Amino acid sequence: MEPYGIMMGMILFLTPIICWFFTRSQREYRIPWRSWAKEIHEKRYYLHALGYVVIIRWKAITDRLNEPMKIRTGHWTDWVYALEGDFTKWVQDVFRNDALTEFLNFHYLFIYLFLIYVTTVYFAFSGDRNMTDKVTLNYLLIYALAVPYYLFFNVEVTSSWIPGMDALLYQDGWYTVFYALHDPLDNAVPSLHVAIPFGILMLNYLHVKERGGTLREWRHWPYHLFVLLNTILFTFTILYLGIHWFVDIPLGMLIGSIGALFIHHLQPRLRNDYGPVFKGITREKVRRHILVEGVVMLILLTMMLMAVNYQEAYIDERVSFQLGEGDSTFEIVQDFDPGQMVQSNITNLNSVGELEIVLVMVETSVPAMESGGLDWEVMKTLGEHHTVAPQTTLSLNITSPKTYHFIVMHYEEATDNEPMMQVRILNHYGEDVMGQAMFLSLPSLWMTGFVVYRLYRLKKEGRSWIDSTPSYVWATSSAQDEEA
Repeated sequence: MEPYGIMMGMILFLTPIICWFFTRSQREYRIPWRSWAKEIHEKRYYLHALGYVVIIRWKAITDRLNEPMKIRTGHWTDWVYALEGDFTKWVQDVFRNDALTEFLNFHYLFIYLFLIYVTTVYFAFSGDRNMTDKVTLNYLLIYALAVPYYLFFNVEVTSSWIPGMDALLYQDGWYTVFYALHDPLDNAVPSLHVAIPFGILMLNYLHVKERGGTLREWRHWPYHLFVLLNTILFTFTILYLGIHWFVDIPLGMLIGSIGALFIHHLQPRLRNDYGPVFKGITREKVRRHILVEGVVMLILLTMMLMAVNYQEAYIDERVSFQLGEGDSTFEIVQDFDPGQMVQSNITNLNSVGELEIVLVMVETSVPAMESGGLDWEVMKTLGEHHTVAPQTTLSLNITSPKTYHFIVMHYEEATDNEPMMQVRILNHYGEDVMGQAMFLSLPSLWMTGFVVYRLYRLKKEGRSWIDSTPSYVWATSSAQDEEA
């Protein structure tokens, strides 16, 4: 059984235990298990389950676009590396320990999935309808917010770029196939392992502060603390395992904050807390929203197109990967339909030194990664082995449909003049998916515009940024205050 199946089995087993544990001091709020069918119907929690199905499908569509787009969108890893240097490698080197690696590999996958699913169930079990809504939307909408950054501002994972840094997460036999099928390895910025749990923390804060309380006095404080501690551990894990850059942490927090603010201000309308969903919405308000949020969307869309134009202009100077002496790393070629193919052009950009290449199916590569690293001597025996001379390009035609492949790179011996190997890989999938990518990005751009305009209106009206009441209520509240 693959990691995802095992992890989900553990989650289903542990969910009732966790819900019971964190509601020990609030038994009067618990929803009896025999009443769950009624609770799901009355609170419309079936829509929450449907939301998870939608976002899983949305993610699958996004992932299908990611690799074909890279021929035009390139990546921005060199910019991030110029800013950060080898900081994450230093983190990995200082704390490197086999037991710690095993624990963090497990934590990275299991606790992340666990927080996504169990948080919704926990708040529902404890009878908190509003927070159940908000944490469910948190997962759905924060992923949607990240879509344009993943598609148009790719950043390779640290272990693919920093010479000598190991991919402790990706080069582990039990996890290798799973991650290759679910992670293109260039979605480093922003980190959803930070954005999603931080979004939960932000929603908790907004919810409590708007009601005039404090988090420590809140009945969900123990669970909030549980999420907080795991979020802190995530920030270390993503650096240590060779996945994310340090900049992914604040950017992940930013995405989480935008998502939390959007959800916090929209949820009362969705639940009809102040009347029907569209109450108070006039043509004039619609025009203003279209104008202001449209301007924000246009600015962000322009930035995306400028990024594409820049990358296309410098495609011949692009460096895709960097390897130090003795390093091995890989590029993922995703599956495609029968009758299609992928042409991969792999260029050795060095003046001296040979680049070794192995083209191998992902499932076949596992024996070379069973020891928690990539064994190059074993890898050479598992697929097509090629040698790329300096300043030359190797063209590979990948024709096996419905199969994921690795293009595994290895740099055996460095020279004094060229201590690292630079490689360019351009994969031609034969389809232009730019229009689809733009369409999938529109919800993110609109949500960002909504939050910007909402915060502006609150400030203009002299109201707190955490005030989630619909704007048509503001006039009524002001009038009542004046009468008082």
